[in-house]
Amino acid sequence: MDFLTIIQIADSGLRLATPLLLACLAGLFSERAGIFDIGLEGKILASAFFSAAVAAATGSVWLGLLAGVASSIAFSAVHGLASITFQGNQLISGVALNFFASGITILIGTAWFGLGGRTPSLSGGQRFSNLELPFANAVADVPILGPIYSDLLSGHTILVYVALLMVPLSWFVLYRTRFGLRLRAVGENPAAVDTAGVSVIRLRYAAMLIAGVLCGLAGVYLATGLAAGFVKEMSAGRGYIALAALIFARWRPWHALYATLLFGLLEAIANRYQNIDLGTFVIPVQFMQALPYILTVIILAGFGGTAVAPKAGGQPYVKER
Repeated sequence: MDFLTIIQIADSGLRLATPLLLACLAGLFSERAGIFDIGLEGKILASAFFSAAVAAATGSVWLGLLAGVASSIAFSAVHGLASITFQGNQLISGVALNFFASGITILIGTAWFGLGGRTPSLSGGQRFSNLELPFANAVADVPILGPIYSDLLSGHTILVYVALLMVPLSWFVLYRTRFGLRLRAVGENPAAVDTAGVSVIRLRYAAMLIAGVLCGLAGVYLATGLAAGFVKEMSAGRGYIALAALIFARWRPWHALYATLLFGLLEAIANRYQNIDLGTFVIPVQFMQALPYILTVIILAGFGGTAVAPKAGGQPYVKER
């Protein structure tokens, strides 16, 4: 395998890791605030559909972005209402949203476009175009550094760079701001936060809002950046993979980047190589395609018991009278 092939695989891995990273950061904020968000999958799916549908109907990818993010925020609001205000079971609420998103996208898509739940193919201004970083062409021929900059780092849509920017921004918000300190405290000991005169309910809703925006961006990128339209169940378990990556990352932003890049790289390898020939042993394509999901199960089985989640995670807060 030559160096340019490695760069191409890494480039594909970065593209495939972007929706996982955004969804993982969404889960990071919600779970740091004590809200388990199994509904990441449903938010991604709903955002992907509405962004593609509105972009196809209006011809504007930016209107599609607004629609996709708005739909994800709406799902977050429903989850927050069920788990924060009405103190319901957070896992059941998230699973219900996933089922609802799976059905409603097909129903509306069929009624709207008559394509069996799909949207028309997007092109031109209906999709996000790739951006060339400064001097990408000028340094393309420089050994090693040129391909890394011009082929790997340059040539992505704006949402890829937004996702990468969200990592240090999330770290700064969570660990260097008063809001982040309070948010993390809510996930560990909400009663202490309440005693200090800070609204636990408001902080948890703020976390759900942030999660809705980030998950919305993940769905928008999936349908209008990575692909050219919406197809049935196109989230393909990415919400669950993001949750596994979050556990693997120990609920930390930088670790979330590394974990999602690993998943993206595995998917890129599976897509590029139908079969991998290791001499006397050949890895079948079916195994390669299932590898990201196998890794998800391994992480959940091997790290789920050792990773320490926020102590108040999954527990509705009941204010003492």
